Amino acid sequence: MKKQQGFTLIELMIAVAIIGILAAVAIPQYQNYVARAQVSEAVTLLGGLKTPVIEYYSMNGTYPDVASVNATGSGEFVSSITRSGDTYVATFSASGVNERLQGAKLALVFSSSTGPNCTTTGQSPAVPPEFLPNTCK
Repeated sequence: MKKQQGFTLIELMIAVAIIGILAAVAIPQYQNYVARAQVSEAVTLLGGLKTPVIEYYSMNGTYPDVASVNATGSGEFVSSITRSGDTYVATFSASGVNERLQGAKLALVFSSSTGPNCTTTGQSPAVPPEFLPNTCK
């Protein structure tokens, strides 16, 4: 008599259960990783404003609009960067980004005493803190 080879039903069920548990943990972590990468685009775009805005302010005494310093005003995930006084706000797109980032805002505030600071204070809806880099917390 020939012995059959292969997996039993119980072995297959255990393997599927293990894969399911791993997927249940990995998928949310991957989504958080993607959201942090999307936030980094806003931080990079706002960071690109630091030098030209400081230079413009030192020469003219006023804060310029984004277009005045030839800076990038939008990106793949950031729909726009706007200015209000000494604050530049990056607004995330309404689609194509993590659902918790849709329409969220991240600000770069220029201060004569501390220099430019990344913040979510006063922004509504704000970028969730777990997606922010350490420089913005």
